[in-house]
Amino acid sequence: MKKQILFSSMLLLGALASQGQQTQEWKGKVAKNASESLPYKLEFNKAAPEGAPNVVLILLDDVGYGAISTFGGLINTPNLDTLANNGLRYTNFHTTGICSPTRAALLTGRNHHSVGMGLFPPPFIYADFPGYNGYIQPENGTVAEVLQANGYSTYQVGKWHLTPGSEYSDLGPFLRWPSGKGFDHNLSFLGGATDQYKLDLVEDNQHVKTDGSHLNKLLTDKSISYITKQKAIAPNKPFFLYYATGAAHAPHQVAKEWSDKYKGKFDAGWDVYRETVFANQKKLGVIPANAKLPDRNSFLHAWKDLSPEEKKVNARFMEVYAGFLEYTDFEIGRLIAHLKTTGQFDNTAFFVIVGDNGASKEGTEYGVTTQNPNVTSGVTNALTREDYKKFIQSEYDKIGGKEVISSANYPLGWAQATNTPFKLWKQDANAEGGTHNPLIFSYSKAISEKGGIRNQYGHVIDIYPTILDLTGIQQPEKIKNINQKPLHGNSLAYAIKDKNAPSTHTQQYYTIFGNRAIVKDGWKASAAHHPNPLDLASYLGETKPVFVNNADNDVWELYNLNEDFNERNDLAKKYPEKLKELKALYDQEAEKYNIYPLIDIEYYIKQNIKTTAEQKK
Repeated sequence: MKKQILFSSMLLLGALASQGQQTQEWKGKVAKNASESLPYKLEFNKAAPEGAPNVVLILLDDVGYGAISTFGGLINTPNLDTLANNGLRYTNFHTTGICSPTRAALLTGRNHHSVGMGLFPPPFIYADFPGYNGYIQPENGTVAEVLQANGYSTYQVGKWHLTPGSEYSDLGPFLRWPSGKGFDHNLSFLGGATDQYKLDLVEDNQHVKTDGSHLNKLLTDKSISYITKQKAIAPNKPFFLYYATGAAHAPHQVAKEWSDKYKGKFDAGWDVYRETVFANQKKLGVIPANAKLPDRNSFLHAWKDLSPEEKKVNARFMEVYAGFLEYTDFEIGRLIAHLKTTGQFDNTAFFVIVGDNGASKEGTEYGVTTQNPNVTSGVTNALTREDYKKFIQSEYDKIGGKEVISSANYPLGWAQATNTPFKLWKQDANAEGGTHNPLIFSYSKAISEKGGIRNQYGHVIDIYPTILDLTGIQQPEKIKNINQKPLHGNSLAYAIKDKNAPSTHTQQYYTIFGNRAIVKDGWKASAAHHPNPLDLASYLGETKPVFVNNADNDVWELYNLNEDFNERNDLAKKYPEKLKELKALYDQEAEKYNIYPLIDIEYYIKQNIKTTAEQKK
């Protein structure tokens, strides 16, 4: 009998653990006699609020503001178009500027440095300081944990990038795997990127092998499987699905049937692309009518000045990128279609964040296929510029295929083009081009103005409280009996009904690799930090890295985003007192959120050199 009771107790404890229930205080009274005791019922299987919607949170990777057709780009995304046309386009939404920090801020509702994710989890770019150690602690619980404890089934598919490398094995620990952060089930890759066919995936708490299908297909298949099983068992229980694609992060890989749809579509080049998309964005109303297009970055060549061979290979890079993104949209469309055919679409709130940062500059000047231009290949020195240019031209048929390396990416010129209308790109947290991403919100029960535009300021930390608003769930003081730190974001739900409501999120810092900015009431002070990746890139062995790491030497700029949304007019000399005020505010935020010390590329390189030397000893 005792064994049976013990076994039953173990089953109960296991069920509670799997449901992510918070430890509850028993408030009854115990006396020797039952007649003198007072029972108190603990609520172990808390139901979601009546009528609470399903929530689908979609996060794309490395996609700039001017890529997809939904925001004026030349890449067809009909399913995202449909969501936006029946929902809302948020035009003033922001990310942190790079992968892990954005994901940490999104799921915790807190600024990334304050949860230890100033850069990446170790052994990637991290540092042993509070803002950069890369270990999200339990006091910074996720929105999935809250939903899980309040009657939701919770699922995650795709990119995770929040687990330290020392915890990748099937032995765990699993505290920082999706299962440890509030997800009942997951199909994920734990790192920052994976080959789209030769996949390194985990399902729940173990690594799994796949059948060679493209990652996009597997993510949608698994999402549909999760939802189908859940609705068969508990049809009235809502679900939360965090669908984080590998697209369009490197490696860019897609079947030719998708990339060939764009044959010849980009032959006019990146300069024409920028002009065309800029005009489209004005027509859609997703940028101001009086906006002006920034000049092409001085590092980039004009398309007209490229040789015919260069134009041919560069156009192919963009054809592959476009096919990759359109195929991603297709798979998202399959998920949407499933929800429609099963009658769940109308009770599902969709958040689609188009990019965890701006377009990626990691393809450098000529793009990357099967060989990285800055890495030796059986020779003493990296390839020269001319050698690499010839090499890339010889790789035309391999672009987008299964042979490419993990860093396979398009050239920098396309990164600026798909970032239209902004300057700069991913990693540049000082610039809107690094942090300004589209947000699509669709929920038929909450939206009366279909296809509306919302210009209120938003940030990834605002999604968590917005989800709580829509579901009617309160943020708990404790999660699993651990006191929680306050959320930093503000709900965006107020803007759903009132397009003219003033922004409630009026102050926000940005910092990645020492590139930094502070926004207050539409004024923005920003500083590009040096050295940055472009400073340090050898550019095929022709320049030497320059180490000039001193934050006090960085030049600050000042912009009035209320009148100059894409940072064309630096007002630092005109309004020095405003700049001084904002720089002081940044220092206050740095102390509050553990931003200092500024960890940059130089620090990382020196740490790597030190670690390598120690390993050789």
